[in-house]
Amino acid sequence: MALINENYLKLQGSYLFSEIAKRVDAYKAQNPEADIIKLGIGDVTKPLPEAVITSMHKAVDEMADEKTFRGYGPEPGYDFLIEKIIEFDYKALGVNLDIDEVFVSDGAKSDTANIQEIFGLDNKIAVTDPVYPVYIDSNVMAGRSGSLGDDGKWTNMTYMPCTAENGFIPQLPSEKADLIYLCFPNNPTGTTISKTELKKWVDYAKDNQAIILYDAAYEAYIQEDDVAHSIYEIEGAKEVAIEFRSFSKNAGFTGTRCSYTVVPKEVLGYTAAGEATEINKLWSRRQATKFNGVPYIIQRGAEAVYTKEGQKQVKALIDYYMYNAKLIREGIKSTGIEVFGGVNAPYIWLKTPKGMDSWSFFDKVLHDVNIVGTPGAGFGPSGEGYFRLTAFASRESTEEAIERFKTKFKL
Repeated sequence: MALINENYLKLQGSYLFSEIAKRVDAYKAQNPEADIIKLGIGDVTKPLPEAVITSMHKAVDEMADEKTFRGYGPEPGYDFLIEKIIEFDYKALGVNLDIDEVFVSDGAKSDTANIQEIFGLDNKIAVTDPVYPVYIDSNVMAGRSGSLGDDGKWTNMTYMPCTAENGFIPQLPSEKADLIYLCFPNNPTGTTISKTELKKWVDYAKDNQAIILYDAAYEAYIQEDDVAHSIYEIEGAKEVAIEFRSFSKNAGFTGTRCSYTVVPKEVLGYTAAGEATEINKLWSRRQATKFNGVPYIIQRGAEAVYTKEGQKQVKALIDYYMYNAKLIREGIKSTGIEVFGGVNAPYIWLKTPKGMDSWSFFDKVLHDVNIVGTPGAGFGPSGEGYFRLTAFASRESTEEAIERFKTKFKL
């Protein structure tokens, strides 16, 4: 008899974005003429930068020539890409990394989910609330969650509410946490915290021998000075933090798949007997066993992001989406709806009006103006009463969406 991992049965009915897709498909089936604008899933719409395409074409030609063909690559990634990552993304910030502290992968989503495999099941998990669902679901699958309470919280997890009342700044947990998930600029709220606030988390982790799992997938969108692009800008962070980055949202790699995770050798975990172990070695072993690496062609494309042309083209993409964010933020605000985010991130976080719950607001927006967003409740209990819009649509769709909100949406 083949026994299953029963933790999977604890998961809620479907992944958040799968549920959204089902509702949109049902609406379209009944209203085939509807012109639906999707501002829900954080998927980019502009094509890959020309520098990336050129580099990938060249790499394809290499794979067609016996003299330059490449088979299996190094699981952590090719040195040519890792060296560029270190030079441009870290040395520019005054952060020094060794080449074997950076691991190229196929997505920050994959790595933030998979990283928990190298940690024991008795660790206490702390998450901001609302939260990117993968952090929660991957730990439920592993068996760390406990049971789901009537309040929408898992009994073995610590939730740190981030709402308008506290300025979306998570407070240090009152009970000891071992693994702490932080995401800044934040998905879904589009908000961030200062370097001073981030230093509190680094100090907490050091005092409690905890590890921060820091999702910096949206760092390229930061506009303000007092916001850290990397947690390693904070003194002591290399001792307690693992950082996740991605080429998906800055360079349009959502369908191409390339990211990287930084695991400094100073970050330590402990055996039950209290013996210290380098997390870097465990992650390296995990990746070598379960992952064959990102394709050579893709890594050459990612390398081109760091060329002079690539940097200019990536900046143009970010500027494009951030202008969309400004249009959405100011346009929605003009309707009287309370708005957050959209300054250092491509996400705009709305307070649903008149006490409307998130899914009811989702349905109303879909039915009234044919726009798809994401219900805040799908990101956790503290997301109830909020709603997320993304800036990743085309300029034309973004402008049309705001016009519909202004002229057709009725509260």
